[in-house]
Amino acid sequence: MNPEKGLVIVYTGEGKGKTTAALGLVLRAVGYKRKCLIVQFGKMWFTGEVEGVKKLAPFVKFIQGGKGFVKILGDKLPLKEHKKAAQDTFNLLYKEVMSDKWDVVVADEVVGCIKAGLLTLTKILQLTRDKPQRLDLVLTGHHAPGELIKVADLVTEMREVKHPYQKGILAKKGVDF
Repeated sequence: MNPEKGLVIVYTGEGKGKTTAALGLVLRAVGYKRKCLIVQFGKMWFTGEVEGVKKLAPFVKFIQGGKGFVKILGDKLPLKEHKKAAQDTFNLLYKEVMSDKWDVVVADEVVGCIKAGLLTLTKILQLTRDKPQRLDLVLTGHHAPGELIKVADLVTEMREVKHPYQKGILAKKGVDF
């Protein structure tokens, strides 16, 4: 296998750590002066990763797209608004991937958009086929379908074993967001 071949990497599962794993990969890539793009689907609020990634400029660009998560955290928006936001974000992602100016692209939470009915599996599979050969493409989110797992080069499933929420401890600044 060609070591310069770009990989399709999927971080999925019900446990925590999917975005964190993707950002760790970006941090490693920046150490080699690789140009990275992170596009977040559904996340539209301030998080530590947004501020942290700014410190990695000029090697990393960060884009947030979407209207928040669907039907959780008090969401009351119609599904069609979420769907349009996901489609717009995907179109931007696709254009950036096809520009061939990035070494690593992370599509954070894009996998969950399939299960939520915001994007089709067909679109995601097309992205994996059409990407420049040298590009490493990282896809994160819950519920990776079997077809996506089959085309990926690396798949890691995060499985919750124990979580502080079970003891009533809510999300912690700097650890969870």
